Amino acid sequence: MLRRLALTAVVSLAALATAVPASIATASGPASSGPVPSAVPTTGPFAAARPALGPLPMPLPLPGFLDGGDSGKGSGGGEAGDVRTRLTVSVENTGVAGADGTFELECGPTGGSHPQGQAACDRLAEAGASRSGRQELFRETPEGTMCTMIHGGDATARIVGTWEGRAVDTTASRRDGCEIARWNSLVPVLPDVR
Repeated sequence: MLRRLALTAVVSLAALATAVPASIATASGPASSGPVPSAVPTTGPFAAARPALGPLPMPLPLPGFLDGGDSGKGSGGGEAGDVRTRLTVSVENTGVAGADGTFELECGPTGGSHPQGQAACDRLAEAGASRSGRQELFRETPEGTMCTMIHGGDATARIVGTWEGRAVDTTASRRDGCEIARWNSLVPVLPDVR
């Protein structure tokens, strides 16, 4: 950022120097000894640059991961039209009373039939606050990953919809150590079956 400001200042000074009228740039009088030195560089990387006069460059909007996740799309007021997270969570074989079923979850504002809607929305917001959380939360375990052979139960889940405007379609289980860790990172969106 500082480098850009410094370069903008140098280029702006060079633009002003090229805009000085010729009558001011040369002295015309009995005491003049010729042209007045110019601020335009004659050697170096800026020697060939003769910027056109015009408005200074405007800053560009930051990508979502640099400006706190708010890229101007549907955030702020918390109105119904601003909902960017709508998920359908289907859970089976947990062995926990009331945990199995299909639930709707909406965040911003919180709504739907999810039994822990606000806590689930808070977890999604926490994960969305970090760049790595946005990349990892719903990502399935890559093929060939070394996982401990621990069986965490027969529970399975499928999550479909949109999260912060991004499409989500993922499944989760508790078949090995990697999947157990993944399931646990999604609690309370998924039920806690430990």
